[in-house]
Amino acid sequence: MKVLVACEESQVVCKAFRDRGHEAYSCDIQECSGGHPEWHFCRDCLEVIRGGTLMAQNGTVYEIDKWDLMIAHPPCTYLTVSGNAWFDVNKYGDKARQRYKDRYAAIVFFMQLMCADIPRIAVENPIGIMNTAFRKADQIIQPFQYGHQARKATCLWLKGLPVLTPTDVTDCGQILHGGFSVGASANYARDENGKILAWNDPRTKKIRSKTFPGIANAMAEQWGIDSNETQISSF
Repeated sequence: MKVLVACEESQVVCKAFRDRGHEAYSCDIQECSGGHPEWHFCRDCLEVIRGGTLMAQNGTVYEIDKWDLMIAHPPCTYLTVSGNAWFDVNKYGDKARQRYKDRYAAIVFFMQLMCADIPRIAVENPIGIMNTAFRKADQIIQPFQYGHQARKATCLWLKGLPVLTPTDVTDCGQILHGGFSVGASANYARDENGKILAWNDPRTKKIRSKTFPGIANAMAEQWGIDSNETQISSF
C-alpha cells in the first residue's frame, strides 16, 4: 500500500510500515529526524495529499497516483484541553483572542485532513476540542496497551479503518501527583548529550510528540492489511 504519515518528522510510524513492506512516506514542514530523508516530504502535507510528482527531502522524485492510507498527527497546541486556561480573555486579553483564531485555524486543518480524498484515514490528537467541534473520537488508546509503561491518552478519529486492538497490555507505570505519567508527560526531554531541555525549547515539543513504537507497530500490523471486515464507516 501507499501510506502517507502526515505531520510526522520522527518517521516512527513511517518506518513501522516500511518494515512490513509498504511504500510509506512521512511528511512535515520540518526536516525529518528519523534518518531516512529519501522517505520524507518536507512540505505542506495538504499539497502532498494531492499526489503527483513529489520530491523527497534528499532530492529523490516519486510519482504518486493516489494514497491508500493516511495516518495524520496534526499539531495539538490549540486543540488539546491542557491549553484551555490560556483562552481566558478577561485574564490574557489580546493573547487569548489570538489563541481563539489559532484554534479555529487548527480545527480547519484537522478537518482538511479528515476529509481528504483517501479511502482509509486515521487522525490522532490528545483529548480536546475536536470531540465537540467535530465528533467524539472512535477510540482512545494508551501506551500501556501496547507494551509501554506510560499513560498518555490519545484519541483516534477513523475513516474506513477498524479500531486498534491492544497488543501488549502492561501496567501504566509510575503516576505522579497531578496524574502525570513517568515514561510520557512527566519525563524531562533531553538532547543527544543527555542534557535536560527547557519546557519552551522547540526540541522539547518534538521529542514528546513522537509516537510510541508499540503503537506504531500496531498501526502497521493491523491497518497494513487489506481486509473486507466491517470497518468504521465514513462520516
